[in-house]
Amino acid sequence: MHVDPTTSAPGTLPVDETATKGVDAPDLQVFVFALFFIFGGITSLNDVIIPKLKDLFTLSYAQALLVQSAFFAAYFIFSIPAAAIVRKAGYMRAASIGLLTMTAGCLLFVPASQSGTFAVFLLALFVLAAGITTVQVVANPLISLLGPPRTAHSRLTFAQFFNSVGTTIFPIVGSILILGSLANVDGSKLTGAALDAFRTAETQMVVKTYLALAVALVIVAAVVWTRRNRLGNVVDDSGSILKAFGLLERPRFGIGAMCIFLYVGAEVAIGSLIVSYLEQSNTLGFDAVTAGKHVAYYWGGAMVGRFIGAFALRVISPGKVLAGVAIGAIALIAISTNTTGAIAGWSLLAIGLMNSIMFPTIFSLASEGLGRRAAEGSGIIAMAIVGGAVIPPLTGLIADHSTLQFAMILPAACYAIIFAYGIYARRPAPEIAAS
Repeated sequence: MHVDPTTSAPGTLPVDETATKGVDAPDLQVFVFALFFIFGGITSLNDVIIPKLKDLFTLSYAQALLVQSAFFAAYFIFSIPAAAIVRKAGYMRAASIGLLTMTAGCLLFVPASQSGTFAVFLLALFVLAAGITTVQVVANPLISLLGPPRTAHSRLTFAQFFNSVGTTIFPIVGSILILGSLANVDGSKLTGAALDAFRTAETQMVVKTYLALAVALVIVAAVVWTRRNRLGNVVDDSGSILKAFGLLERPRFGIGAMCIFLYVGAEVAIGSLIVSYLEQSNTLGFDAVTAGKHVAYYWGGAMVGRFIGAFALRVISPGKVLAGVAIGAIALIAISTNTTGAIAGWSLLAIGLMNSIMFPTIFSLASEGLGRRAAEGSGIIAMAIVGGAVIPPLTGLIADHSTLQFAMILPAACYAIIFAYGIYARRPAPEIAAS
């Protein structure tokens, strides 16, 4: 899944007056860009793991998509605790804690493989996502802090680029390493010790992939720890996130937060099912590895779309642009589900291009007019990322009782609501007083 990195996590507060002047630390900027690349890439690996685990554990689509539920639930559960860690320990120490938590999640793939139990894999992904949540709590405000305020937008755009690069590259490598190891044995015909041995053997490449990531994460965490005192105490520990929930009573903001929930859910649901969708004989009929490599086109489209969208947003109102890409996504789903062959496959992949500017545009429209309460609002919107834990398994449930094509009706419905929001929010919002 590609989550826009410009939002702050719940409880993350603005830095103090000295910090807002910016910190001249080019080396730390490189570190933050690397973080965006890492957590973007690891998140997109879920799209490769899902078909692997589905085959090994003979899961239904709904069951397999619990991978996304376990992963994205961490955003909802750990955002506020992660923000508390940042307040207590500071940015760099909190980053180290997050990286080490991600490492622990990667290492849990070892007992998951040895146990041959799907639930243990879900636990490993949950812990991994908890670490990613903490890292994002650090990275989001830190990229704005590291440099003069006048260039903050360009740094954020550059960080988004690295996030998209990660979501494009990791599925290609993951497909070769993880899906390429699928055996020709039908696991559904095995039982008992033979089945356990088969699952253990077949998950070894998954384990090796995440162990390699664990080694890389430990190295990055060690480098970050050596710089733990670079920024000093620049975290504001005043205020409370709880009062931010009152913003949901504001229709423009409340509906916007719901649209973030729906957008992330729709994007993740489609990305999670791409491999299975492209393997169908009535689409492209790919093998698992080839289909997995094509996931990169979905996320790569989002990367390209960012640059196109950045220009479009300068000359067209954000609400109209949002409505346009939402109706474009619906049209592509309609084309894909009512055709066959290359048209069906590539039209689904092209939805990534439509997704590209949805998150930041919904975020900006929802936050418009919040004034000094914008930081509170961004926290609530970040919690709405939990849509990635809800919409995918529901989509899978529909697929289990019908077809993958028909299941796309749920993401289409999500985009329809986003289209309506774009029309509703096409005019500037009035300012509200800070409280």
